[in-house]
Amino acid sequence: MGQEELSDDVPLEGKPDQMAANIHGENRNDAGAGDLPENDDLDANKRATDAEDEIYTQLDGNKVRALETLQRPLSHLPQPEAPAGLTRAASTGGEDYRVADRSLSLSSSKAMDMTSFGRFIRDRGSTISAAVVKRISSLKEGDDAENTVKEFNLTGFKVIVRLKDDENEAGDGDYGDIKGRISFFSRSGCRDCGAVRSFFRTKGLPYVEINVDVFTDREKELVDRTGGIAVPAIFFNERLVGGLVALNSLRNSGEFERRLREMAGRRCPESAPRVPVYGFDDEDEARERREDAMVGIIRVLRQRLPIQDRITKMKLVKNCFAGADMIELLIRHLDCGRQKAIDIGRDLARRHFIHHVFRENDFEDSKNQFYRFLEHDPAIPKCFNFRGTTNDDEPKPALTVGHRLTKLMCAILEAYASDDHRHLDYARIGSSEEFRRYTNVAQDLQRVDVFGLSAEERTAFFLNLYNAMVIHANVSIGRPGPIDRRSFFNDFQYIVGGYPYSLSAIKDGILRSNRRSPYSFSKPLSSSDRRLELALSKVNPLIHFGLCNGAPSSPKVRFFSAQGVEVELRQAAREFFSDGGVEVDLEKRTVHLTRIIKWYSADFGDDKEILQWVLGYLDASKTGLLTHLLNDGGPVNIVYQSFYWSLKF
Repeated sequence: MGQEELSDDVPLEGKPDQMAANIHGENRNDAGAGDLPENDDLDANKRATDAEDEIYTQLDGNKVRALETLQRPLSHLPQPEAPAGLTRAASTGGEDYRVADRSLSLSSSKAMDMTSFGRFIRDRGSTISAAVVKRISSLKEGDDAENTVKEFNLTGFKVIVRLKDDENEAGDGDYGDIKGRISFFSRSGCRDCGAVRSFFRTKGLPYVEINVDVFTDREKELVDRTGGIAVPAIFFNERLVGGLVALNSLRNSGEFERRLREMAGRRCPESAPRVPVYGFDDEDEARERREDAMVGIIRVLRQRLPIQDRITKMKLVKNCFAGADMIELLIRHLDCGRQKAIDIGRDLARRHFIHHVFRENDFEDSKNQFYRFLEHDPAIPKCFNFRGTTNDDEPKPALTVGHRLTKLMCAILEAYASDDHRHLDYARIGSSEEFRRYTNVAQDLQRVDVFGLSAEERTAFFLNLYNAMVIHANVSIGRPGPIDRRSFFNDFQYIVGGYPYSLSAIKDGILRSNRRSPYSFSKPLSSSDRRLELALSKVNPLIHFGLCNGAPSSPKVRFFSAQGVEVELRQAAREFFSDGGVEVDLEKRTVHLTRIIKWYSADFGDDKEILQWVLGYLDASKTGLLTHLLNDGGPVNIVYQSFYWSLKF
């Protein structure tokens, strides 16, 4: 309860002269004899000293009694003044005097002066609002305020104001009256779908995209609604508009806004295509997952086999069992002959349920040959497509799994990357439904058979897997710094066909025919490693322009098809060189090349061979300049550009 009620709202009881009281401890004899007051004045002051005024205030319908003793010196004495800023004026009996504000401690929580507290909040809010409006108004007065972002600070607040012109305020028009929903069915890698997506983004229109490559069970709905599988299929609420041709027709005729308001001006009915449900797998995919026929036998072996650490070839191997012990257990459990048990053991090895501790053979009936379950390999639990247990579903073809992963990654790029695929929003990717489904499908790689792929299929499969793993690595562990860059490419691994694959093993071991990486003294795959069978027989230098490590200086991320991988790699090289990968300075007779070529010069040849090779992938202007330098007989200098490793956001 403050003094505001004393001076303005609450009437004072008693006579005005009774409100005057002597100052505590005041000695009236201190005044001079000639200045003494009359007896009547002394009596009045004494009565005021002994009296206390009762002040009542109203709070939530309850009267709270508070006592305030207001004392002041005799009227003919100088009046005391409190320090400035701590007091306010009060008027009593026609005289102005200053009383210091002070709080009153009350024993009951109900005695809070909520009226004053609410008035303070309202006054404070009004002050802030007025300040914001004043500052915004001042921004509009300047000529440089248009199409810019201004910010200013108030006490405890930071306000950012974006001033928009009429054209940019809502895309090409104002669609605030649109209450319905715009949705369209799409597929990954569809150019027409990308054009529709770009059109709605330019217009500033919110839309719902239903990618049937991500939400596979929605393809049946697409057929039911449109009578076919063609995409894009655009809907305003529940009504079908058509594809890209229909959209362009509406835009060119100027009928787009009218049709949009006509068909989507009302709230979206339940009969419209529903918004995709996030966090749940499709029923069709769940039905496609079938448990492997050998899982029952594997469960028995996992429970009953004597698994322990053993010493073999002067090495300690952990969590292993002898091949002969597994044969004996199979004979007893299945009541079969020894040869039948050996055949089952070899089948389990082919299905990547078990493997030799040194991966030297498939399976042998021997007391001296030791094997592990896949999940007991020390490298497997570190793989990022392993989630505590192995995938015991029936293995799928490698091309099927690779195609599914590529579709999901293309959907991620279309939703969370810039139009040129050079900048990715890894934070949004990590929390997206597309990425969740990608990580689920990546578990199917654990037991696929990649040894049956052709050279072209292997090239596309491992190019796509490398680029997908780089995105996964940037999402899960972040971009490495200069010190831990080597571990980034060697320690981030997937299980593929029962073997762990790092980024370095894929790039240098498989795609570069097991060549050493830059500044390394050893090859990624040993001579006894069975993965050498997957290595390409001949190094294709074009693979360096199909691999993206997430850095600004690397080629942009892309994915390839097995049928056209060579053509697509050539196109990737041309795009990279036209975008600054090669610069020709005719006056200084210098060619500026990407540092990728220097690091992997073993794949390109010497300086002359490099320039001749690059010549086949340049545009017409750079081809003419470089041809002139190579044919005039003079020296040509090669300068390698700096490589920037910072993460692409």
